[in-house]
Amino acid sequence: MPSRRVFLQQASVASSAVLLGRSDWFKAPPLIGLQLYTVRSEIVKDVPGTIQKVAGVGYNSVETFGYSNGKYFNLSVEDFANLLKQNNLVSPSGHYMMMDYMLKGDEDQLKRTVDDAAKMSHEFFTIPYLTDAMRTSIDDYKKLAVKLNKAGEAAKGAGMKLAYHNHDFEFKDWGGGQRGYDILTGETDPGLVNFEMDIYWVTKANQDPIALIDAHPGRIMMWHIKDMEKGPDRSFTEVGDGIIDFKKIFKYKKKSGMKYFFVEQDVVKIPLYDSIAKSYNYIKNNIVA
Repeated sequence: MPSRRVFLQQASVASSAVLLGRSDWFKAPPLIGLQLYTVRSEIVKDVPGTIQKVAGVGYNSVETFGYSNGKYFNLSVEDFANLLKQNNLVSPSGHYMMMDYMLKGDEDQLKRTVDDAAKMSHEFFTIPYLTDAMRTSIDDYKKLAVKLNKAGEAAKGAGMKLAYHNHDFEFKDWGGGQRGYDILTGETDPGLVNFEMDIYWVTKANQDPIALIDAHPGRIMMWHIKDMEKGPDRSFTEVGDGIIDFKKIFKYKKKSGMKYFFVEQDVVKIPLYDSIAKSYNYIKNNIVA
């Protein structure tokens, strides 16, 4: 019979072999995120219940929206951050409209909002949308690029990165091939301003998401994942049910610099939680599996 010491040595070697062979046992599960705008109709009625249901579907990451005057849906920033933590959700990014700053250059709003966003432990402080009044000409985009650079400095000072989220209007040709997106990418500092590519809206603008990645390698650090219905309306649908080839696009995540992605569906035609579960399951089984 082997001695106790020999037995322990053999057990140690066997355990090491198992661990070497199955190192993935200790890997954290991949983050599958949801942009909370998708559940906006529910979260305004029941914040804790909605967050609990999102986590119950399986999502382990969320991108926030709804910040206003230091609160999320009448909860303080601290209380909202704690609610996410209690449901084992991380929040790598938040959407912040910044109307007064983007329109009027209100730097007090910029500072207040960045400070509150940092309390959420975001990695990215994201500008989600430009109103019609912000984008009346190509010169407006040039002014916005200056403001994004300044906001990027503020975000960096708070330990975050700035990102800009596109729709389709940024790809409008203002003449001579000048597009707003080209101004925003070309006249901002790559060290301060990154991009969140909304794959649906890029496709809606008749652009190729992969070509966009090729043009801006390493700078498109987040993606919005939403699918497009077949047919002339090209409306929103659950991930995996539409015409966008996400499997192909995900092959370019390294070149893109993509660190996080979030399911977002602007319009849902089936029961809401069935919708986000359907997208989640497709991604889990076909994209990150």
